[in-house]
Amino acid sequence: MKFKLGLLPKIIFAIVLGIIVGSISPEWLVKGFATFNGLFENFIGFVIPLIIIGFIAPGIAQIGKGAGKLLALTTAFAYASTILAGLLAFLVGNRILPGFITGNKLQSMDNPEEFLIEGFFKVEMPPIMGVMSALLFAFIIGIGLASMKQDTLKKAFEDFQLIVEKLISVVIIPLLPVHIFGIFTNMTYGGQVQSILSVFAKVFVMIIILHFVMLLIQYSIAGMMKKSNPFKLLKTMAPAYFTALGTQSSAATIPVTLEQAKKTNVKEKIADFTVPLLATIHLSGSTITIVSCALGVMLLNGTTPTLGTLIPFILMLGITMIAAPGVPGGAVMASLGLLESMLGFNETMISLMIALYLAQDSFGTATNVTGDGALTMMVGRFGKKKKFQKDPIKTA
Repeated sequence: MKFKLGLLPKIIFAIVLGIIVGSISPEWLVKGFATFNGLFENFIGFVIPLIIIGFIAPGIAQIGKGAGKLLALTTAFAYASTILAGLLAFLVGNRILPGFITGNKLQSMDNPEEFLIEGFFKVEMPPIMGVMSALLFAFIIGIGLASMKQDTLKKAFEDFQLIVEKLISVVIIPLLPVHIFGIFTNMTYGGQVQSILSVFAKVFVMIIILHFVMLLIQYSIAGMMKKSNPFKLLKTMAPAYFTALGTQSSAATIPVTLEQAKKTNVKEKIADFTVPLLATIHLSGSTITIVSCALGVMLLNGTTPTLGTLIPFILMLGITMIAAPGVPGGAVMASLGLLESMLGFNETMISLMIALYLAQDSFGTATNVTGDGALTMMVGRFGKKKKFQKDPIKTA
């Protein structure tokens, strides 16, 4: 049997190796890694509008049709859960993280050349359109496709989505450990790695705790609605959590999530409808991670996050999460456009954001799918008397 190293071990190995190499490498070698990083960062910048169009447009089109009121109810629960998760992460992180990060700020991520070695050369890769233009275009196309009976254009955008998915899973994700290795090599050489690792550890612990708090909230609500013990319901859904830790994919965990959800006495037809749908549109765990990591990176940069800045970001993130591809790291890839356009992240901040996110991606995915079980129970209480047909939505 061929052994395959998972993404998380690769990320950890890349960080450790980057610290070792950065502490002993000559400047010319660091510049070589920096050259690759510069090319890769520019390529990600070029791809961001394609990701937005490729996932949001067909995502909205697929959500726009289905089982009427039950579809609307499931989508509303998913969006509310995602927004609640984002607000929870902001309120807790904004209170806790500033104390953790005091004294660990980088020199300046607005001027990364102050502590990062530049590469030998740069290749400009201007995106085909701006981030906000891509978002508006994707919303217009998605809403238009949802209202049309013809499937020709919808099929074309679904095919384009497959191309972007393939680009992420075959090119970007495999190269991310190399990119992260280059980041930590450069930061170690520039004397900044201690600050980064200190923040990494504290944000990581906070995120895991928030994941479990969010699950307790979801299952307490579901337990009250079903008049059941929330801890027994959580125990029933535990196999889905641990399966997702290994697969790092909500879509790949659907069979287990579905089986366990049915054991909570949810009607089979409702579970068959909601679980595959929620695997696509409900990402509360990933939202907690993205908001927490964004707060950490902003504080590292010396920026003070405010509710006025983060609320619009969280509301948009709830919509963008619908478009998150079902591959490891897909949620953070779908959010890059918002980080850039709404929070002002530059290439260095985005690179740190990706590294922070991927270090615990499997835990966010596990929280997503376990939360799907709670939302399925809630929908079951409201939707049990409604007539519906199985939704044809396709999960990544």
